[in-house]
Amino acid sequence: MRPRPSLDSTAGSTLLRFGIWADQLGDGRTHLIGIYMNRNGDGRAVLCSSVREFLCSEAMHSLGIPTSRASRTLLDFIIQEHFPSVKVTEPNRYVDFFSVVVSEMAQLIALWMSVGFAHGVCNTDNFSLLSITIDYGPFGFMEAYNPDFVPNTSDDERRYKIGNQANIGMFNLNKLLQALNPLLDPRQKQLAARILEGYPVLYYTRFRELFKAKLGLLGEGRMMMI
Repeated sequence: MRPRPSLDSTAGSTLLRFGIWADQLGDGRTHLIGIYMNRNGDGRAVLCSSVREFLCSEAMHSLGIPTSRASRTLLDFIIQEHFPSVKVTEPNRYVDFFSVVVSEMAQLIALWMSVGFAHGVCNTDNFSLLSITIDYGPFGFMEAYNPDFVPNTSDDERRYKIGNQANIGMFNLNKLLQALNPLLDPRQKQLAARILEGYPVLYYTRFRELFKAKLGLLGEGRMMMI
C-alpha cells in the first residue's frame, strides 16, 4: 500500500506548529525581510516594527479600510530575486511562482526519503519558499525501514514521522496557497488549486526515479512501493 499525500484543512493559519497556531514561537534564524543598500535618512528599520506595520496594514485591509500593503510588493521582490524562470511582468506570475514551489518541494521531500532523512519540525515556518532544507532542530536518519520513525521526542502524535513527510509537504503548500489567495483572481485560484492537486504525482514520479537509480533498475516499468 502507498498512502497518497492529501490536503488537511484542520487549521487555517499560515504559521503552524504541529498543525496548530503557535503564537510567538520561533527564533527567526531563517528570516530575510529585505536587503539594505546604502540607505540614509530614516535609518534602519528594526524587525519587530517592520512586522508590526505589515500585520496592521493587512488587518486594516481586511476591515475594509484603505491602506498601503506590502504583500504584493514583497512577493514580487521574492520572485525577482530568487525565481528567474518566472517573469515579474507576467499577469499569472503568482500562479507560475506557486507551480515552481510545488514542483521543487515535491523534489525536495523525495530526496529526503531517498536517504531516509526525517525532518522533525516540518512546521509551516520551517519550509523554505526556495525548497531547501532549513532549521536543523530535531532530525534523524532512519537506519532501518520504519515509516513511524520520528526523531522529535516532543512530537507525541507522530505528526512528522518519516512516513508522513510527503503529506505534510502538501499540507504546508496548501497553507501557502491560502496566503496567496488574496493576490489571485478566481481563474488563477482554480489554476493554483489544480497545480496543488498534481503534487502527489510529482512526488511519486521523483521518488520512483531516485529509488530505481539506487537499485540499478532500468526502463519505465512500474515499481512496487510498500
